[in-house]
Amino acid sequence: MNIQSGTYYWPTTMPDAPTYPTLTEDIACDVLIVGGGSSGAQCAYYLASSGLHVALIEKNNIGNGSTSANTALIQYAGEKMFINLRNTFGSSYISKHLQQCRRAINDIELAAKQIEFDCSFTRRDSLYFASYPEDIGRLQQEYQLLKEEQFQLQFLTRKDIEELYPFSKAAAIYFKNDAELNPYIFTHGLIKYAMDKGVQVFEHTKLNGHVYHEDGVEIHTDTDHVIQAKQVIYCAGYENMEFKKEKQATFVSTYTVTTEPVADLSSWPNQTLIWETARPYLYIRTTADNRVIIGGLDDNTIYPEDRDSKLIAKRDQLITGFHKLFPTIPVKPAYYLTGQYGGMRDGLPIIGRYPDAPHSYFLNAYGDNGTVYSQLLSRIIVEDILQGPSQDLSYYVQDRPLLKS
Repeated sequence: MNIQSGTYYWPTTMPDAPTYPTLTEDIACDVLIVGGGSSGAQCAYYLASSGLHVALIEKNNIGNGSTSANTALIQYAGEKMFINLRNTFGSSYISKHLQQCRRAINDIELAAKQIEFDCSFTRRDSLYFASYPEDIGRLQQEYQLLKEEQFQLQFLTRKDIEELYPFSKAAAIYFKNDAELNPYIFTHGLIKYAMDKGVQVFEHTKLNGHVYHEDGVEIHTDTDHVIQAKQVIYCAGYENMEFKKEKQATFVSTYTVTTEPVADLSSWPNQTLIWETARPYLYIRTTADNRVIIGGLDDNTIYPEDRDSKLIAKRDQLITGFHKLFPTIPVKPAYYLTGQYGGMRDGLPIIGRYPDAPHSYFLNAYGDNGTVYSQLLSRIIVEDILQGPSQDLSYYVQDRPLLKS
């Protein structure tokens, strides 16, 4: 599956990343995690102290799939406004989801403190501005909903924005206590944490086939070995669709630029995360070494050749979009890439639990705050495995109820 292409910044921040062995024998385990990106690492982190025999396989190198392209804006708000999600799921449902997202961000912060490597987790505020005057009313409704849920935020007028930033927008929501991190180092840190507690980790070990049995799943690998697992968590990102199609999933192509380091960011107050109401939208953040990451301009194409042919033009558009906001900050592209980006039609991520795939969880943390969703879903899956049926699981399974008040 051709997921992405281009040049990648995050792996350069950890040039001596740990390596892991290839599976060289048949094994049996209580839980097998398929996928060594952020979702798999987050599951391994939660299972590390469980006392279960846990193994993880990754077909390439740990962290070198979608994780290496993840821009890692750690936010609870996503592409679909909560006022729209409330219309689909009901008020109590979305209230619960918001609290889950808040907890997930706190859990990410705790994990970042526990791991051995510095993943540059930093609390950041976010500015979500109205791209067009007609978006102001929806922003006000969104602000009111989130205030009722006890989130820390402000509603900014044009005057407020002009006093803070070198650009003018009609209105914005200013979110407090979002965050950013280095997803590549975070993933390696979680894997190392889990491995130190006994989780087996295997790179260059690809799932070639699976057979479901009454008491577990038999996994066949490309190394001609068999893994007998009582439970399997599929954490292969968008490649989960190769194992089990999910009708709610939709895909587009997205684009990202990471710039050369910037000498002066003083005109960017608090280096806030910034995004907008336009669709397709543009979003920006900074890195620990003062680079700027600019992403967005999603394109409806799902064909790799078409997607890749637009990369240079999209790179230049992203740079232009940034300069419209910060004309005094000169930026030059250093790394730029394009890749597949997935979401769910109803706006929430999915834990797939299918009758024809027993003893299995499909962690589909699709959406523009995938790191948060991965943490949220990983915790719920592990709770379901360790403690029995999780009440929280029903909010995220593929056949979750709609319009419950």
